[in-house]
Order: sequence, then structure tokens, then C-alpha cells
Amino acid sequence: MTTHVHSIEELSALVGTHLGYSEYRTITQEQVNLFADATGDHQWIHVDPARAASGPFGHTIAHGYLTLSLIPVLLGGVMKVDGVSMGVNYGTNKVRFTSPVPVGALVRAGATLASVEPVSGGVQVALDVTVEQRDAQKPSCVAQVLYRYYV
Repeated sequence: MTTHVHSIEELSALVGTHLGYSEYRTITQEQVNLFADATGDHQWIHVDPARAASGPFGHTIAHGYLTLSLIPVLLGGVMKVDGVSMGVNYGTNKVRFTSPVPVGALVRAGATLASVEPVSGGVQVALDVTVEQRDAQKPSCVAQVLYRYYV
């Protein structure tokens, strides 16, 4: 269920609150291949299923940065902020790729609102995000991401 915030003023009251989880999304080989084309990272553990079958993971895996790049779309199912003219992805404070994501895995994101700070024209929000696979023992990616919301 999406946490619906009606204004940036309401954000401060949510600091420290776990906002929920996104829906699961399937990681496909086509998606991994397109990411490889976009970034030039064609390492065989990502794009060669036959070779990867005998590699360290037993199958192809998503790029760590592909997993990270899914956070904005996954967060769209976690939190919605109204009363803003725009929101922008401002960056990350910390990122760790803690477990590989096999092609075919279902992933989702959970988020906790870590901080809200005023900036000119709006606020900067830090979210502690965990990207996890269905039925996995540990998360695939943990990151603190920054967004700016402007009125």
C-alpha cells in the first residue's frame, strides 16, 4: 500500500517511519541486456546465460547498478507526495550491493523516511531503501537515496 503524503509539511512527521513496500517486479534477461547496451557493461555474468550457468552464480545476474536504477520506479509504489510542483532524484549517500539478483527474480523495495531538511524552495528527503528478492535470506541492495521536492 502506498503512503500518501498530502504536502511537504506532512513529511517531517514521518521521519523514522517505515513507509511500506512496492509491488514485486520481475528482472528479465531482456532488461539486463538492454542495461548492458546502455552502459557498455557486457560482462558474461550478465549477458551470457550459457556461460553464466557454469559460473559462480549458476545463472545470469542483474547489474548492481540496474538494481539501483529500479529504486525510483519502485518507490513510486511506496510513497506519493502531493502539493509539490516537482520532485527530483538528487542522488545517494550510500549504496551497497549485498546479494546478486538472478535473472527471473522478483524484487521489491521497502523504504524508511530517514530525514527531511529544508532547501531553497522545498525540502530534501533522505530515504533508507532496501531492495529485496522474494524469499531471499538477505537484501540485494541497501541505499540511502535523496530526493528534493519543490513547492
